[in-house]
Amino acid sequence: MAQNGKQYKHIYFDLDRTIWDFDQNAQDTFHDIYDKYELESIFSNYDNFYNTYVHHNEILWKMYRDGKIEKKLLSYKRFAITLEEFGVNDEKLAKRIAQDYITISPTKKRLFPFAHETLDYLQKKYKLYIITNGFNEVQFTKLKNSKLDQYFSKVFTSEDAGAQKPNSIIFENALNTVNAIKEESVMIGDDLEADILGARNFGLDQIFFNPFKKVHNEEITHEIETLKDLQEIL
Repeated sequence: MAQNGKQYKHIYFDLDRTIWDFDQNAQDTFHDIYDKYELESIFSNYDNFYNTYVHHNEILWKMYRDGKIEKKLLSYKRFAITLEEFGVNDEKLAKRIAQDYITISPTKKRLFPFAHETLDYLQKKYKLYIITNGFNEVQFTKLKNSKLDQYFSKVFTSEDAGAQKPNSIIFENALNTVNAIKEESVMIGDDLEADILGARNFGLDQIFFNPFKKVHNEEITHEIETLKDLQEIL
């Protein structure tokens, strides 16, 4: 039972930065890559490499979300542009790094605190699902390696749905596939635009996972700072 009096039956989670600690796992992965390719000869220090990548990745991901570039191009171009900024024009190297990132990243297992404990609690009361914009081959490996797959009845990806959050199509697909209705469903995520406003615009209740206390002025059904807080709401 939710505090607003609604009886939820279907709980939809975002994966990256909500359950799976994307930023810490990415840092671990990039340290591995930085050492493997001896990238200090290009970037002089790790922070130059990582921060430049993050900047370009965010720009390209927005383009991908908006349908302006394809997955295949995004996958390696974010590394190619990072290298180019430091004077290295080497598409083959960018593609090797891109493949390593796709291979190594989902083997990392850092989760947000109370992840297993909270999901175990929720699984006994609700049907749990994932809605993610991440790539299929990466997201399913993450779930398996971190032993999260045991909790979720189904995983909905943007690739399978043909649309990314915040597009209503992916939410509609996620509900229709399991015969859920909006009044009995809630979306939990960290991304204010993709997860929370996307769900709200579709007509779903939302729970904003906000561990870093981002300031905003949006009207949200619920807001939490730790996953454990879900036990007070659900």
